[in-house]
Amino acid sequence: MFNHEVLDFEVEKFPLRFFDGDDSNIGYVPSDIGVGIRRKDTKQPLGIVSDQYEVVQYMDIVNGVEEAIGRSGMDLTDAEFITNVYDKGAKIELTAKFPAHETSIGSVKDTVIPEFKFRTSQNRTWANNGMMGLWRSMCYNTLVNGDKLAYIYGRHTKNFNVNGFATKIQNAGEFIAGNGMNEMRQWYDTKVSRDQAVNLFTKTLAKRTDNVTKKEVGNKVMLSNLMKIFDEENRHINGRGNYEGYSKQAEGTMWTAYNAATWWSSHADSKRSSAPHNVRPMREDKVRKMLGSDTWKDLLVA
Repeated sequence: MFNHEVLDFEVEKFPLRFFDGDDSNIGYVPSDIGVGIRRKDTKQPLGIVSDQYEVVQYMDIVNGVEEAIGRSGMDLTDAEFITNVYDKGAKIELTAKFPAHETSIGSVKDTVIPEFKFRTSQNRTWANNGMMGLWRSMCYNTLVNGDKLAYIYGRHTKNFNVNGFATKIQNAGEFIAGNGMNEMRQWYDTKVSRDQAVNLFTKTLAKRTDNVTKKEVGNKVMLSNLMKIFDEENRHINGRGNYEGYSKQAEGTMWTAYNAATWWSSHADSKRSSAPHNVRPMREDKVRKMLGSDTWKDLLVA
């Protein structure tokens, strides 16, 4: 798919040194001031970052995206994959187009080709910024003319999660491929208020039994996390993206609720869980049960 040859290198952080006037090495710059970042293969410096900067290797992202596209069931006939590398590896941009799924959007009868766009950097000049959908035009300031089916944005220090991003791409790919497309299209168009989303997650993913009353209630921490993701999905897919203040939308759709649920299921925190590899299957099973629940089905007839 993408050009692995130009991306197959790793990046590492390294301590910075400082020198006096005659180029004598005096010592190292404290890491709380900053550290360097460079390619492992060529030792080419790429920039200076904070010590909290999280290195995400390009090939980890590419492998996750390619696996997601493969699992989605999309027809890759004549698909075009473009890999651009800038500033000796400091920045990359990925583009994929899927002409086998050319279709019309909205009430206009012209056609569009589904497309995936992603760019990131190792020197913080570009954040992790990607989207997939059917549009006539798009720009990296988060606005598109068309349908945005998946979106991700975040700085490297904000714990960018490859599995979560890949899951969103797979969801969008399944939508495009037609694997349950009529059902997913219905989800995309069915409005869901925040109150309905709270009720959905309370009765499914965040459900717990209160030890005192023995009644089923919502886990407040889990519910808060799910609603934060739901608000972000609404902001970027149904709203004005980064131009719109956080949590300004009081309404989303079943599609944004679905994306919030799958992002949560694939985003197990390895820092908080001793066995994140076990957490993800358990969460995915909860999502499957949510999609089969009466509460989810009731949203279609609400």
